[in-house]
Amino acid sequence: MTWRVGTRVGLLTALAWLGAGCGGDGSGAETYDWKLPAGFPTPRVPADNPMTEAKVRLGRRLFYDVRLSQNGTQSCASCHEQARAFTDGRVTSVGSTGHVHRRNAQGLANVAYVTSLTWANPALTSLEAQALVPLFGKEPVELGFGDREPELLERLRSDAALAAEFQGAFPDAAEPVSVATLTRALASFQRSLISGNSAYDRYIYGNEVDAMTRQQKRGMELFFSERLECDHCHSGFNFQDATVHETTSEPILPFHNTGLYNEDGQGTYPATDPGLIELTGRAEDMGRFRAQSLRNVAVTGPYMHDGSLETLSDVLDHYAAGGHARRVSGGEASPLQSGFVRGFTLTAQEKEDVLAFLESLTDPVFLTDPRFSDPANSP
Repeated sequence: MTWRVGTRVGLLTALAWLGAGCGGDGSGAETYDWKLPAGFPTPRVPADNPMTEAKVRLGRRLFYDVRLSQNGTQSCASCHEQARAFTDGRVTSVGSTGHVHRRNAQGLANVAYVTSLTWANPALTSLEAQALVPLFGKEPVELGFGDREPELLERLRSDAALAAEFQGAFPDAAEPVSVATLTRALASFQRSLISGNSAYDRYIYGNEVDAMTRQQKRGMELFFSERLECDHCHSGFNFQDATVHETTSEPILPFHNTGLYNEDGQGTYPATDPGLIELTGRAEDMGRFRAQSLRNVAVTGPYMHDGSLETLSDVLDHYAAGGHARRVSGGEASPLQSGFVRGFTLTAQEKEDVLAFLESLTDPVFLTDPRFSDPANSP
C-alpha cells in the first residue's frame, strides 16, 4: 500500500485500512481505570477502540519496541521521551534512517484530549490514524516501514509472547496481529498519558494554598490577563484551545499564525513549511499551526513548529514584540497573524514571574511515572 503522508486521499485510504482485518475491539476485556486528576473530564474514546487494561499494556510495550522501525534502531519513544513529557529535545526530529524532519516533535501529555494530532493537518483527528504516519510514512521517513507492512507484521507475529499479548488484548479479532490492532494498542497507551499533578493543579484543584509560590501566582495573574492574552489560545484545563473530551458538543480545530515569519511583508512563511495552507490551499491559512498545550512546557523545548525558539524566555520575547517580524526587523506585524499576537510590555520582574508560572505547570510525577516508562526497565 502506498499513500502520501498528509494528503486527504491517503488518509481516507488509511482509515479504510484501519477498519479492515480487525474483527474485534477488545471490548470484552478488563475495562480501563483512568485515575483522572481532579478537575479533568473523561477523554473521548472511539467506539471501535474502547480502553482496556490489556490494550494499554500492549501499547506501552509496542511504544518502546525498536522492532517497529524497519532497521531496528528506533521506537516511538525515540522521539517521545518520558522525562521530556514525551518530546525529544531536538530542534526538529530525526528518523530511523537519519532523515532530518522539518518539524519539532510534539509532546504526548494529555494527547487523549487533543482534537487534531499534528502541527497542521485538520484531517488527522484520531490517534489510530495518526500512528500510521510514523510507521509507514515516507515524507519524512520516521520508522521506515513504507510499503513493507507484511514485513512488520511477520516480525511481530514471530514473537510468540508478543503475539499472545495481541490475542489477549483483542480476543475477538480474526487476525490478532494486524495493522488495525497495532495502531489501536498504540493509541490506547497514548490516551493513558494523563498529566495533572503539577503545582498549578494542586493549587487550583487540590486547594493546596502553598503549592504555588507567590511569584508563580503573580505570573498566573499576568498569564490570564487581557494584557498578555495568553489564555485565548492556551485555555481550559489543558492550556490548549484544540481540546475535546467526553462531553464536548462540537470539537474545534483551531490553527493560528503567530507572526513567527513574514518574509515579504505579506505574511509569507518559508516554503519549506508554510503551515495549514499546504493542505487547504487557502491564502489565509499561510503560517497557521496548532497551539500546543502548555502542560510541562518547561521541559519540552525548543519551541514552535520548527524548534526555532530555544527557550521559554525567547518565546515570551517573541510574543512581547508582537511577532518575529517586529522583534527582528522592526517592521510591521504580519497581516496574517492572529489578532491576539499584538505585543505587550513586561518589566524584568514580571517576565520572571510569568516564566515561574509556566514552571508551575510541570508535573514531576508524570515525568517519572513507572506506568508510562519502558516496561523493560520497570514493572
